[in-house]
Amino acid sequence: MVDLEPLGKIANVNSGPRTSDVPARILLTETNKKTAATGASAEDQPPRKKARKCLSVEEEAAFGSGTGRASGSGSAASSSGAAVDVVSADDHDENAASARAQHLKETSLQQTKADGKRAAQGAEEGDGPASTSAGPRQPEDANKNDSTMQQPGSNSAGNHSSEANGHAIDEERDSQNGATSNGFSEMTTPSRVHLDKTNQDIVRLVGQYLKSVGLDRSASLLMEESGCSLEHPAATKFREHVLSGNWTKADHDLRELDPLLDSKHANIPEMKFLLLEQKYLEFLEDGRPLDALHVLRNELTPLQHNINRVHQLSSYMMCSNNQDLYQRANWGGKGIVSRSQLMERLQTYLPPSVMLAPRRLRTLLTQAVELQTERCQWHDMAWETSLDNISLLTDHCCSVDGFPMQALQVLNDHCDEVWYCKFSPDGLKLATGSKDTTVIIWDVDPVKSVVKFRRTLEGHTYGVSFVDWSPDSKHLLVGGPEECPEIYLWNIEDEKMVVKMSHAMEDSLTCGVFNKDGTRFVTGGVRGQFYLCDLSGSILESWEGVRINGLAFRSDNKTVLAADTHHRIRAYIFDNPRVDYKVVQEQHPIMTFSINSADRLALLNIATQGLHLWDIENKCLVRRFQGVSQGNFTIYSCFGGVHESFIASGSEDNKVYIWHIKREEPLAKLTGHKKTVNCVSWNPVYPSMLASASDDGTIRIWGPKSHQLNHTSESDECSSCSSTSSWNMTS
Repeated sequence: MVDLEPLGKIANVNSGPRTSDVPARILLTETNKKTAATGASAEDQPPRKKARKCLSVEEEAAFGSGTGRASGSGSAASSSGAAVDVVSADDHDENAASARAQHLKETSLQQTKADGKRAAQGAEEGDGPASTSAGPRQPEDANKNDSTMQQPGSNSAGNHSSEANGHAIDEERDSQNGATSNGFSEMTTPSRVHLDKTNQDIVRLVGQYLKSVGLDRSASLLMEESGCSLEHPAATKFREHVLSGNWTKADHDLRELDPLLDSKHANIPEMKFLLLEQKYLEFLEDGRPLDALHVLRNELTPLQHNINRVHQLSSYMMCSNNQDLYQRANWGGKGIVSRSQLMERLQTYLPPSVMLAPRRLRTLLTQAVELQTERCQWHDMAWETSLDNISLLTDHCCSVDGFPMQALQVLNDHCDEVWYCKFSPDGLKLATGSKDTTVIIWDVDPVKSVVKFRRTLEGHTYGVSFVDWSPDSKHLLVGGPEECPEIYLWNIEDEKMVVKMSHAMEDSLTCGVFNKDGTRFVTGGVRGQFYLCDLSGSILESWEGVRINGLAFRSDNKTVLAADTHHRIRAYIFDNPRVDYKVVQEQHPIMTFSINSADRLALLNIATQGLHLWDIENKCLVRRFQGVSQGNFTIYSCFGGVHESFIASGSEDNKVYIWHIKREEPLAKLTGHKKTVNCVSWNPVYPSMLASASDDGTIRIWGPKSHQLNHTSESDECSSCSSTSSWNMTS
């Protein structure tokens, strides 16, 4: 007896959807009858391979081929119908069944060959490949149909269910691989990475900054993915309660935070005091004096902390209105602003492991910018460097283009050694003094960084060893060398001498300086003269026995600094009573000195030692500058640059030296002079100009190299000297 159950399966698949209400009569075994009666699913039936073991491989191929054509071919449909008749007849004869199965096999093979021929003919005629509904299925289609065969008694919904499940499995697999239904790939959330402590700190800093600029969702995602916490949960609650003004809960949070504080940050009494202070002030502002008094008596006072502040707070009870309270308490009033300020003060007592300090990333970046500007050799900008006006994407580096290191002019108008040079406070004039007894006034062209001859001041019998401009740039004080007993006062605007002052022929007036308002001046020398005079030359005060070789007025307009022959600088006040005290003490003679405009630093040229920088407020030596050659000649140095961040000095080796005020080694050495450089002067208004005076009888005007390329000589005496002058970087 042949088991016809497999043929029933094939017939059911091959026949496609039924159009008749008459069900097929299928011969069932006793076991299958029971299975059909209980509505068992296809999964409960024996495996398909066992059910079809009576068919050979060729037979399976034949039936599979017929199955593939069932839905589209008329002949295939008739074959399918024959199969149904075979399995539906009441014929239990084994031989008859075998014969009919063989007939079905042959019919299917013939139909497969016929379909193949039709497909080949259609391709030759240019009709393209046969339709998938009429042509033979590919082997994988047959296998697919085999895999979806149903057991007898199941309906076509099972096929749809299997297809739907297959799509669901494919979609699940695609989603695991990062694929989506629209064809784009989308990465799934990666697993959490392990971060060391440094990277955790960086993540927390970035998260805090993101929240500070309003990117709360980005900050939350960053914390979630990194596994870090921006702050301790107790600290978060504490912040919320402080900003909302819930002082009772904030106090409770403070007790919860106490175990988290280390000994370095722990100051619970101060934190509680600050909370109660804000609470007290808000009660006063709200017009609740009784509640404020309760806080003062029963909460603040029992703390026994900052008693003086408690007394001050109690006085605010007498404020007549809120404006009076704001002013006396220096408080902004109730609200998010004052509470945020309070929170920032409280954060200083919390360790960073609990809560980061406010704006911590911005603070670190600001410190980095400040450090870079300090390390920048040429930094001396006219604006303040901050995060708002520089790029964080590159290191800070100032350009050297505007620095005065190229000789733009060589002035040969003096006929002997030039001992002194100085720009006027307004930056528009230059005065040079020479051994030839003359002073020459030059007009400054700040655009081209050059000067033009204006006029010569004559009649200085002993030569000119120093000059000093009045603060308004209208008057000029002129003095001579050690043997000179005279001092000259010129009005530069009128080009007239105002007074030639001489107290006694044995005097030595070798230095002098105007006071800060230009109404008086002091003068003196190494023979013991020290006079305070008005602009008419009258001596107002004198200080006997002081042998000086350098003078400077301080910003208070009454204290005079004087370098004397005892290797020191002392302060003198011409008041009643008179006061004098020591400011600087050196081990070697102080040849000259100058004070910066901030009235804080003093630059000293020391015999055989070179250049020293002193802090005259703290009375300490700050720096010894290297490179300069200083013997026993009188050499003058100066501060310069936009913020006086640079220093320049002459030298006995015929060079001009330039340093940054924070570095001992020189930035540049300017060469070109043939003899000792006696004096240098940096233009106080146009810092791209520097002047130097030398024993070779010339004055050199130094400016930016870019100006030298565009500069055209206006005379043989005032010429560009790129061939004989150069600058050498030494850093």
